[in-house]
Amino acid sequence: MACCGQSGEDAVDSPSPSPLDLCSVPLIALSFYVRKQLALFLNPMSLVAADWRELAELMGFTYLEIKNYERLDNPTSRLLDDWQVKHGSSVGKLLELLKKIERKDILEDLLPAIHECCIRYLNKPLQVASVDSSGPRSSVDPSGGRPEYFDAFICYCQADMEFVHEMIRQLEQTDHRLKLCVFDRDVLPGSCIWTITSELIEKRCRRMVAVISDDYLVSDDCDFQTKFALSLSPGAQDKRLIPVKYKHIQREFPSILRHITICDYTNPSTKSWFWKRLAKALSQP
Repeated sequence: MACCGQSGEDAVDSPSPSPLDLCSVPLIALSFYVRKQLALFLNPMSLVAADWRELAELMGFTYLEIKNYERLDNPTSRLLDDWQVKHGSSVGKLLELLKKIERKDILEDLLPAIHECCIRYLNKPLQVASVDSSGPRSSVDPSGGRPEYFDAFICYCQADMEFVHEMIRQLEQTDHRLKLCVFDRDVLPGSCIWTITSELIEKRCRRMVAVISDDYLVSDDCDFQTKFALSLSPGAQDKRLIPVKYKHIQREFPSILRHITICDYTNPSTKSWFWKRLAKALSQP
């Protein structure tokens, strides 16, 4: 596995499964699980091992920024979220910095999981013009043989399916006449989940709606889909991702979405025009 021109052996002094240029892989490829494990390693302040503060210095964060991170319950998570939008950040660079602060223990423990994340990310079909026969049920128009396109890909958990059905009723079966891509409805069994979702989000759907819930916040699938959508629109410049909060959540709202305006179904003062507002956002060119 290559790390900014170095092999995996150079990075951690141990064999790696296969050569990869990790400097070409953005940090958004790292799953919720990997980020959580990094936080467990780096959050505790120790006199015998470098922690997140040394990593932050090498990432280029200032003294005042680091002092502000110290007030957070999970500074490592926020650090990774903020660094991933900076120029020069990548999975390969992260491994290089971990080596510089002599956290070989982290590299040895997490390299297989990091490798798996990178494989998933790099396997997205960037050059594929259309999905194959195992793709979306209606991905090909019977009359013209053209791929089917959607107004929005819906990112959700199974526990939130009831709200997804309500979304279908309000946005597809009304005068809005929007076309939603719902994985359990529009994708046939047997498809490669990571490949087909990447293809749909990048090439077939104009927007992505993320249904935020406590289940969403711990879902690896939702984590991958959200970060993939964000990577296609750094800084939310083209409003590609629209977070929807439809019920109160107990967990902390994801910091990676804090700069994006949400549609809040839980706010009684705005609930009456929630669907109209969401439909208008999805209908924009």
